[in-house]
Order: sequence, then C-alpha cells, then structure tokens
Amino acid sequence: QVQLVESGGGLVQAGGSLRLSCAASERTFSSYHMGWFRQAPGLERELVATINWSGSMTYYADSVKGRFTISRDNAKNTLYLQMNSLKPEDTAVYYCNTKGGVWSWGQGTQVTVSS
Repeated sequence: QVQLVESGGGLVQAGGSLRLSCAASERTFSSYHMGWFRQAPGLERELVATINWSGSMTYYADSVKGRFTISRDNAKNTLYLQMNSLKPEDTAVYYCNTKGGVWSWGQGTQVTVSS
C-alpha cells in the first residue's frame, strides 16, 4: 500500500509563503501524474494543482494561479507545492495524491493563514 506523507504546513500571516512536500513510498511514483488537494472545514476536498509524470505540464485552480507552483523530484519520489502571497482563504489541510486520487490519502498538512 502506497504511503503519502505531507509536511511543511504551518501558521503564516497573509502575504507569506510556505513550501509543502509530499514523500511517496511508491517506487513507480515517476509514472504518475500527481496533484495537490486541499480541504477547508465544512467543505469538500478540492483540487489545487496537478503535474504530469515528467514535470513538463502543470495545471492550477483559478484560485491559486500565479501564486502557487507545483513541482516534483522523481529521483526522491517527492512532490512539492510552493505557496506564495498566501491568503486567509488558503487555510485548509493540504493533501497530495495521484491526479485521480487513487492512492490512500495521507494525514495531510495543516496550512493556516492569518489576516
């Protein structure tokens, strides 16, 4: 069973930055299109960004476009999300998974942005 371990979250003021990491135990990590998702209290989990297997193509939700950057290091089986110009509405638990969400979800990492 694939294990996903997210880290890098924390409390930051509006306008600040955080870099999230996601370590995957799957040896074929490099074969999968990956994504970052987030879930705010009382809301459904939503897709934030995706990246193809090679890192050459990315997609961003309109709400984060221009502020977040998704990247990956296939040699380290690790996915990243650089988050800049953070807003209070970015507050959520952030998760990584394949683009289709087929692996078991990890525990996520909490991001809290204060105004």
